[in-house]
Formats: sequence, C-alpha cells, structure tokens
Amino acid sequence: MDKTAYTVKVGEATPAAGGRPAAGPVYRSIYAKDGLMRLPQEIHSPWDFFSGAVKKYPKNRMLGRRQVSDGKAGDYVWQTYEQVYQKVIQIGAAIRGFGVKPGAHCAIYGSNCPEWVMAMQACNSQGICYVPLYDTLGQNAVEFILDHAEISIAFMQESKIKSIASILPKCTAHIKAIVSFGDVPIELKREVEQLGVSCFSWEEFSTMGEDIQELPKKQKDDICTIMYTSGTTGEPKGVIITNRAIVAGVTTTEHLLQLTDKVVDEYDSYFSYLPLAHIFDQVIGNYCISKGASIGFWQGDIRYLMEDVQVMKPTIFCGVPRVYDRIYTGINQKIQSGGLIAKHLFQYAYNYKLGNLMNGFKQHEASPFFDKIVFSKIKEGLGGRIRLMLSGAAPLPRHIEEFMRVTSCSVLAQGYGLTESCSGCFTSIANVISMIGTVGPPVTAVEARLESVPEMGYDALSSAPRGEICLRGHTLFSGYYKRPDLTKEVFSDGWFHTGDIGEWQPDGTMKIIDRKKNIFKLSQGEYVAVEVLESAYAQSQLVASVWVYGNSFESFLVAVVVPEKQAIEDWAALNSKSGDYAELCSDPKARRYIQDELNQTGKKLGVRRRYTDKFSKL
Repeated sequence: MDKTAYTVKVGEATPAAGGRPAAGPVYRSIYAKDGLMRLPQEIHSPWDFFSGAVKKYPKNRMLGRRQVSDGKAGDYVWQTYEQVYQKVIQIGAAIRGFGVKPGAHCAIYGSNCPEWVMAMQACNSQGICYVPLYDTLGQNAVEFILDHAEISIAFMQESKIKSIASILPKCTAHIKAIVSFGDVPIELKREVEQLGVSCFSWEEFSTMGEDIQELPKKQKDDICTIMYTSGTTGEPKGVIITNRAIVAGVTTTEHLLQLTDKVVDEYDSYFSYLPLAHIFDQVIGNYCISKGASIGFWQGDIRYLMEDVQVMKPTIFCGVPRVYDRIYTGINQKIQSGGLIAKHLFQYAYNYKLGNLMNGFKQHEASPFFDKIVFSKIKEGLGGRIRLMLSGAAPLPRHIEEFMRVTSCSVLAQGYGLTESCSGCFTSIANVISMIGTVGPPVTAVEARLESVPEMGYDALSSAPRGEICLRGHTLFSGYYKRPDLTKEVFSDGWFHTGDIGEWQPDGTMKIIDRKKNIFKLSQGEYVAVEVLESAYAQSQLVASVWVYGNSFESFLVAVVVPEKQAIEDWAALNSKSGDYAELCSDPKARRYIQDELNQTGKKLGVRRRYTDKFSKL
C-alpha cells in the first residue's frame, strides 16, 4: 500500500501452514485506524432507531405510495412517523395477542410497500424475529422456510395468499395465521381457515390486540431477522442477523457519510424498489428511518419504475448494475438520436466535467454551467433532486460508473457486501473519482484480509495481492440457522470467508475480480470462472440475463440466454416476423441473431475464441 492508502495495516500476514493457505495482512479503513467504530450504547435494536425518530419527527412524512384511481397512479400519499407508529403498535399487540412471544418467528412476503415496513417494525417492537420470503426462492423453498423457520404468523400481499394456501397443508405444524397487507376475499379466507389457519385483512388484524403498557426489552445480540439465501443447489440457508449487525450497518453508513460527504437528514427522501427481502434495502431503509427521512415505494411494476421516480422526486437512489445499465442505455440512445451539434456539445461537456472530477473537484464544483445546460435533463429524468446514488449486489462496469458520476449531477458510491455481512462491507468514497472500478476500502465496522487460493493462481502475499476476501467485525452474521455444519465451513479462526476473489489496489481500495466457488474444471483440466463470462455477455444490449454452466465431464460450456423483450420485438418488426415473445425466441433466425451478437460482444471484450465458438453451436 502507498502513502495515500485509504486503509491501515493492523495485523501481519500469515504463511501457509497445516494445510491452510497463506493469508495477507489485516487492514482497516483509514477512518477506523484507531479501532473499529464503536456502536452507540443507547441503541439496542432497529426499534430504537424508529421509536427515536418518532419522538424527534412525529409529523414528518415517513412512508408513501402512489394513489391509484380508476386504474391510474397519481401522486404519492404519505403517512407520518406518528401515524405509522400507531399502526405498528396495534399490529405488534395483535401478534402478541396471538400468543407469539419474543424470540418467535414471523414471515413477511410481498413487494415493497408501507405494510411490509410496518410488519417489520411490529416484529421489532415485540422482539420477534422476522423472516422475509420472496418469489425467486421458488415454491418449494417457501414451503421449506415456513417449516424450517417455524413461522407463527405470515404477513403477505393479497396476491400471495393463494399460492401459500396450496402449501399450507404441509406447514401447519407452526403457522397460526396469515395476515394480508390489504383485504382478503371471503372465498380465499374460507379456503385458508378450512386448513386450520386463521386469515385476516390488515385492518381486521390491527384491531385484535390489547393495549401493551411496556414493550419487551431488546438486546444487541438478540436475533433480528433470518434471511434465507438461495443457492445453486440444496436447500436455502438461513442467515442469522442480530440487532447488533443491523445497528452496525446503519451506524457505519452514517459514520462514513459524516466523514466524507453529507449525512442523510429529515429533508431527504429515499425511493424503495430493491427487494426489502434482501439486506441492502433494509439497511438503507433503517438508516433513512433513523434520520427522519421519507421512504416512497414503487408500484411493483418495472415498466413504471422511472415514472415512479419522476413523480416521487427522491434525493437518494440505490440500484444494482442492471438498473444503472438500463438508465445508461436509455440515455445513450437519446443522445445518439439527437442532432450532430447536440452530440458534440454533450461530449465536450462530458470530457470537461470528467477532467475536473479527475483533478479533485467535488461533484457540485466540477461544472455547474454544464450541469445546468446539458446534464440537467438527465437529472430531471431521475426526478430532479437526486444527490446520492448507491450501487451494490454486483460490480458496476467502469464505463457505466463513470457515466453516472459525470451526468447524474449526483454523488455515486459503489459498495460490496453480502447478506452475511449485513450489506456493505466495502464502499467507495464520495467524490474520489480515482475509486472508479473498485468497491473502495472496508467500512469502519469491519476488518478485512485476503487469503491465497493456490488452485486458481491467486496469491495474497504477492506484490499485487489477490485472494479470497475474508472479514470480521460488527456487521457479520452469527451463523446459518440450524446448520452449524455450513457455519463451520465459512468461518475459520474468526474470519468469514466470502467466496469472492478480491485484489487490493495501491490506494487501499478493493477490486472484485472473481468468484472462488463459481469455477468449473472442464474435462481437459481447464478451470473456467463463469462469472467473468456471464458479466461479459450480459453487457450486450440484446441480453436481459445469461447463465453459464460447465462440469468436469465435458470439454465445453453451455449457456441459457434470456433476450431483452424490446430488442427481440424490434428485430421482429425489422424482419417482418410476427408472434409473441416465446414464439419469437423459438425462431431459428432470431436465435442466430442473438448468438451472433453474443459472439461480437465476446470478441469485443476479449473472451477467448473457443468460448464464443461453443456459444454459437447451442
């Protein structure tokens, strides 16, 4: 590390010994050089963030959704912190009234909405662990979780009740009630109740509890939530996250923003659309709640995502690379369809502002003039008020990160984290343009080191240290629920092994370069890291998603490619083809069109020839 490093060494490297690979030095953030960030003594659980905000900002807007009338979505309608608190206390009392005691488990299932957050806070109020469910787990996995987690009450969208009813006969050992986020049709209510499980509408359930004079005390090491992660094989793993981990995730976010940019305050608003069933949105949502900020929810339909953003006008936006890629592609298409003078003006403004950012100017200082006359339209497309953008879940391509930093008129920070690390464990620093392409240094709540992976050629002790990212600190999970065997597999000497391969940069930032577990050894003895291929082919504008697979019994890889619906329909129009999406995907000429595009993308990004050859034969 050089003298400008954003990390400090706090532990020495260890050589390979006893069958264990070598590990590099231990590092902390420069902002935690004297020790990991201390957690606030007065905050014991996320409930303290919410109840504290209610006392400070009772009349502030807290949760909002668009009002739908005659099938059309209008403006956002808001509930205040005080109003939400009253409903949360009612729901919490009803949960206790059903005999569900502190430490028991309730499930939450549905798209992001005010009721999702209120169900979560109701559980928090009573010291009850909440277990998120989500569609991509699959029906069998949902059935497994309801039984494995011993769910007592399941809160869910009305649209989910029918599917849950179909698996209830196998899950009635623990579940006592289903509570809809809205109303429940009488026929559906009867169907559920015939299985011996109570079924209530949201309003009905909220009136069933008795006044509770004193809420249960919470401890930092109590389990806050169990988040099940889907694996490529086997049953879902329940990640145990304590109150301590959530509190640390929120506190380190505040800590870093305070030291490097501008903290969130009661005047900010956050657009929530990333699944609340995942840890990223939960940590950011809890942080916003702790500051008295507003949270507005999307309609749950990707077609209206940007419309929702423009109506709500948030100041904070979180995204994953695929979302930013869609924004980037949409903006570029508009630029390319403009006139020659407009394109030249845009490029001149872009280069001018990028140069100033590279020279150390902050976002708002780099080019106020071009922000106003060139980039303001892009800012308006995001609602006009965005000041902080965050990216996580996967590495953000360098060209997209640079583009968004220059054109959005907003600070953008890219982070890296897992459910097991309670969201972000690395994050780039606001206004430090040199961190493009990295996920920044460790957050102030964790320490990190790399461990060599000899079978992949990664050496944590080399001059350019590469290896598996290992973590320890306040935000780490406490193990996999009822699976001590899996917990033991990922923890060694107090270090959590992420399975991700990182490379320390000279300035102390981390770059994610590979995935340890997602490699295949082909029949000719060649190791292939398929995520590198998936990331390359996913950059094609014709591809919505791509999955690559291989094994030791074959000499080649196979892939499943899902084309972008609009792209395939545009191709059909140009080629006088008719049919729905599924029919077009089956058309041999359409398949050839997609395969040719994949080959061109692979060639452009340096994918070795034999991989593109194999792709073309699928």
